[in-house]
Amino acid sequence: MLHIKGRVLVGADPDGGVRDELWVVDGRITFERPVGARDVTTIEGWALPGLVDAHCHVGLDAHGPVDESTSEKQALTDRDAGALLLRDAGSPSDTRWIDDREDLPRIIRAGRHIARTRRYIRNYAHEIEPEDLVAYVAREARRGDGWVKLVGDWIDRETGDLSACWPRGEVAAAIAEAHRLGARVTAHCFAEESLAPLVEAGIDCIEHATGLTEDTIPLFAERGVAIVPTLVNIATFPRLAEGGEAKFPRWSDHMRRLHARRYDTVRAAYDAGIPIFVGTDAGGSLAHGLVGQEVAELVKAGLPPVDALAATTWAARAWLGRPGLEEGAPADIVVYDADPRADVRVLGSPSRVILRGRVIR
Repeated sequence: MLHIKGRVLVGADPDGGVRDELWVVDGRITFERPVGARDVTTIEGWALPGLVDAHCHVGLDAHGPVDESTSEKQALTDRDAGALLLRDAGSPSDTRWIDDREDLPRIIRAGRHIARTRRYIRNYAHEIEPEDLVAYVAREARRGDGWVKLVGDWIDRETGDLSACWPRGEVAAAIAEAHRLGARVTAHCFAEESLAPLVEAGIDCIEHATGLTEDTIPLFAERGVAIVPTLVNIATFPRLAEGGEAKFPRWSDHMRRLHARRYDTVRAAYDAGIPIFVGTDAGGSLAHGLVGQEVAELVKAGLPPVDALAATTWAARAWLGRPGLEEGAPADIVVYDADPRADVRVLGSPSRVILRGRVIR
């Protein structure tokens, strides 16, 4: 039995969001002191719900699918960083075996990416044409855990710049089919022009969203479409632009401009009331375990620390339909030696990670 005491941060409400203690009995949370408790281990500190990385890729690296041993290392790295709930935003690997492991994070899968032919990273996605989009979305909706992932824009080799991948009619039909099957839809989008058609077609979330402008931000806010900015990934844009300069100078210049205004874009989205959640894009070219760095990036962009914390804890879990620190909930808890509300950088050094009621580290 575990006893967590100190400051238990159960929500953002300053009047009711902090408790003095909780207990873990049979792997679940209770705020009622057990009668006759024995063999109690007490842990002191600032406790948060297990962090959420709402955009990562377990089972994927820069070249495509990886073996189970590599997938295990990726999941363990996220776990040790305190990320105990992962939304896997596209992977060609079958990671269902992870669900049977009591020592690995919970994963909410979006199936495999769905991309236009020769319009995404090789070996990552189903590469198809628009007439097949509805069928593939239905397939991945059935294979995933309530999400489907589209590639909304990518470099067009004919124009040498980013452009939208899907005609409006086909993408609207595909999103409607996903919703009929009970799945939500998200899309990779860097560019400006791809955003409004996807939102008007009923999409639920946009990944990266670097192309948000004063014209599309109100549309996102009105429709309640969430964004996952992945700022630790957007930091790589200058390097990518340099690598593509000789062949695609227009694209390189575009990527640099998107990077230069990344913080202003996220802050404008926050000010407009667009839901924002933490995601790292780990598993492609980025390492896993960067969730704390992404929270710090959101603060750097101008989010108040408590809202940046919500984007990886209470709010993110509610958005994904998973409980936080609630009576009877599974005990997925991260404990810190200092108050993360005062300095979110402490998220990089959890003192204890508790998964399903077990102290993992």
